Amino acid sequence: MKTQVFISGGGIGGLALALKLVQRDVDVIMAERLKAKASTYKGELLQPKSMQIFDSLGMYDEITARGNEIKILDMLELSSSLHVKDQSFMDYSVLPGKYNAAFMVHHEELKEILLNAAKEYRNFHYMPGTSCTGYTDNKALLKAGKEQFEVEADFFFGAEGRASVTRKHMEIDIKQSTYNHHFLTVSFPRPENFTDGQIISTYNRFLGLFPLPDNQVRSVYLIPEGDYKELKEKPISHFHKLYTDLAPAMDGYVQQLTDWKKIQLMIPVMFHAPAYVKDNKAIIGDAAHAVHPMAGEGMNMAIQDADILGELTADMISRHKADPENLKWYEKVRYKRAEHVLQLSHLAALAYSYPFKPISFLRQRTFERMEEDPILHFKQMLNVSGLGMWKENVRDRFIQGGIMPVRMRNLPNEKKELRYYTQEDDYPWKAEGLL
Repeated sequence: MKTQVFISGGGIGGLALALKLVQRDVDVIMAERLKAKASTYKGELLQPKSMQIFDSLGMYDEITARGNEIKILDMLELSSSLHVKDQSFMDYSVLPGKYNAAFMVHHEELKEILLNAAKEYRNFHYMPGTSCTGYTDNKALLKAGKEQFEVEADFFFGAEGRASVTRKHMEIDIKQSTYNHHFLTVSFPRPENFTDGQIISTYNRFLGLFPLPDNQVRSVYLIPEGDYKELKEKPISHFHKLYTDLAPAMDGYVQQLTDWKKIQLMIPVMFHAPAYVKDNKAIIGDAAHAVHPMAGEGMNMAIQDADILGELTADMISRHKADPENLKWYEKVRYKRAEHVLQLSHLAALAYSYPFKPISFLRQRTFERMEEDPILHFKQMLNVSGLGMWKENVRDRFIQGGIMPVRMRNLPNEKKELRYYTQEDDYPWKAEGLL
């Protein structure tokens, strides 16, 4: 079998990459290990940059029609007696333009949307139940059941997740960081009027609620590392109470969960591969970087990787500049952006990791000042959205800590938009003579 691009892994990132390529007349073979829907929890929160990318692929209307729009994340800090002592908001509407909301979409539905769109193209060849087991010089070694075969390609892209065969073949070593906590995650019915996200915390507890369509809500509950086994031995009513203590609005809904088997354990890790590209191979998504799930950025980072790598590869092929050395443009664009998101997510994780009241107070103060200062609020939402990057400076830190007063002035939309990534930022090689 021969193709122009071989993709190992048919998750959201791999499918977004494939769709981008086949829409540009590139021939693609994709091998996906799973035959059926994944049973494990995967990301479901689509940030504004991902929606911008899907819009460019012609998928915006279908995805929004099958998703739940989130304009606001409500941040509640509770006292020891579980009364609200502080409330702040992360408001996507501070982002000017069309892409000023996040969307919650069932992961498997999003995969289905992307897969069906790619299948409309005759140059897309999908191989479910097929694993990439390794590589020779210019061939991918595949296995489907007992059958083994090879695919010859010009380029090989790994989108297999953390245990990436492609990354291992590229001899790229990673150093993985772990955390002192895990998460319980599960979806269950929600009140019909509960449509915005909510993050509820005390000095030693954390619950995130993210509404899905079809009156469902995805939840994440932080537990200390090693507590899962002991928790599972308790009656399911104990789990219900963990939720209803923090979110009384879920009373009568979370109780519809009757079996611990539906509740999954999620173990957060973080790593950043030192390189994304080697020769004619590249890695995207969790194969290249694993992010703490606190900000819900993992899937979005994979989509953004796919956008840059797909556009670059299609340009290389259409311009007859298929020298693998040109793949380095992908790494130049994405590496610093990914590093910034990893650090932001890591800091957010640390803010909720330690059960001490002084940390709770600092967290509360930081979010409060962030909401009160329009520039800080915009910076936060810009960085989370993926639409641009504006790093915090010393003055920002002093404002968050209460050492300096908040700024009351807001930025006009035209100045905010200057902070957005431009086409030249996303695809710098398109400039004349660069590729």
